Amino acid sequence: MDTVVVESRDERGVVTLAMNRPSSFNALSEEMLDALQAALDRVGADESVRAVVLRGEGKAFCAGHNLKEMIATPELAYYQQLFAQCSRMMLTIQKLPVPVIARVQGIATAAGCQLVAQCDLAVASTEASFAVSGVNFGLFCSTPSVPLLRNVPPKQAMEMLVTGDFIDSREAVQRGLVNRAVPPEQLDDEVERLVASIVAKPRAALAMGKELFYRQREMGIEAAYQLAGQTMAANMMDTCAQEGVTAFTQKRKPAWK
Repeated sequence: MDTVVVESRDERGVVTLAMNRPSSFNALSEEMLDALQAALDRVGADESVRAVVLRGEGKAFCAGHNLKEMIATPELAYYQQLFAQCSRMMLTIQKLPVPVIARVQGIATAAGCQLVAQCDLAVASTEASFAVSGVNFGLFCSTPSVPLLRNVPPKQAMEMLVTGDFIDSREAVQRGLVNRAVPPEQLDDEVERLVASIVAKPRAALAMGKELFYRQREMGIEAAYQLAGQTMAANMMDTCAQEGVTAFTQKRKPAWK
C-alpha cells in the first residue's frame, strides 16, 4: 500500500495527493515524509501541473510526527535530521510554482497543523479541528510555530502554542489558519470551486506571484516594493499578460495559451 497516493491527475493539470496511513492518522513518520517529498518533487518538475490538492485518508488529516518512532531513537543527531527532513518537505510546498490546497476533513495536530499552515490555501470541514499540541507532552511545537505565526496573529498563535488546546474549523477561519469551513458533504465541492478559479488563470502569472508573495513577506517594505515592481515588470512582458490586457481593452475574454 502506497504511503502517499497520487489519487488523480485530471486534464486540467490538477494533482490530488492523498496521505494514505489512516491507521496511524497519517502521522509524519520518516516513511510519510519521504513519500511526500518524492511526490512534491515530481509535481515541481512537471510543468503541466496547475494546482495540488493535499488530503488525508481516514478520520484524521494528519496527527503530526510519529511519537512512537521518535521516542525509539533518543539521539540528538536523529532528532536534528528528522526535523530538518520535515522542514525541507514543508519548504518544498512553498517553493512549488503552483498553489497547494490542504483539504482538511479531520484533526490536524502539531506538525499536521503545521502542514495546513504551510499549504498556500486550506479548506476545512466543520468537523475538522486544529491544535499545536506538543506542549501537552512536554514538547513545544517550535517548528510548527514557524508557518503558524505567518498565518495567525501573534497572540492567538502563542495561545495555541502554550495551551495546546484545539480550535474548531470556524475559529480556524477567523484566525486565518484556513480559508473556508464547510459541512463535510460540501468539502469536495468547495475545494473544486477554489481549484476551478485557480486553473482559469495563467500558470506563469501564478508562479511569479507565488514566489514574490513569500519572498516579499520576509523583507522590509522598501525592498518588498522594489522586488514586487521587478516581478510585475517581468510578468507584464509575459505573453499571457499581454493577451490579458489586450483582451480587457478589447472587451473580450482572454485566450490563454
